[in-house]
Amino acid sequence: MTGTTTFDLGPQAALVARLVSGVPDGALAGPTPCPAYAVGDLLGHLAGLAVAFGDAARKDLGPTTDTPPGGAPPLPGDWRERLPRALGELAEAWRDPAAWTGMTRAGGVDLPGAVAAAVAADELVVHGWDLARATGQEYAPDAAALAASHGFLLAVAEESGGGQGVFGPVVPVPEDASLLDRTVGLSGRDPGLTP
Repeated sequence: MTGTTTFDLGPQAALVARLVSGVPDGALAGPTPCPAYAVGDLLGHLAGLAVAFGDAARKDLGPTTDTPPGGAPPLPGDWRERLPRALGELAEAWRDPAAWTGMTRAGGVDLPGAVAAAVAADELVVHGWDLARATGQEYAPDAAALAASHGFLLAVAEESGGGQGVFGPVVPVPEDASLLDRTVGLSGRDPGLTP
């Protein structure tokens, strides 16, 4: 992905916000396709990454961008309001052309702005899928964000020799599978599996 290829993270961020609004209170302890996270953990992770990648876009480097990925931060009590707001702010931050240029940091890793945007898209696409699967909601990700996520995950898998993805071993899927299923497989998840 080059610094001149940009896309709007807004549609995917809005989709994830809609999924958040559809999470029943009783589902927070339920499983997700991401084995380390229950639904509440996944929501906490989304809240943290929304702030971190918004700060990365603004080049506002500090604790939010320096913290390596790991356990999910605690889910704030006002998550139903805070998380959609943070997702909207993330999308708005990436609408600034300066976000896509130069270097930034996310998860404690220095990387080009355009690559950070692809990682943000990947986080929103894959964890959006996780949340939809875990809560029984329909999911059709934004085409631009899905393409960026797939491109990022494919590049990582190719660099590793094809067997290892960002989130775990690549799950093989048929070549004629949908782009979403191929992306989910590259993320180390089985697109046909429910939690």
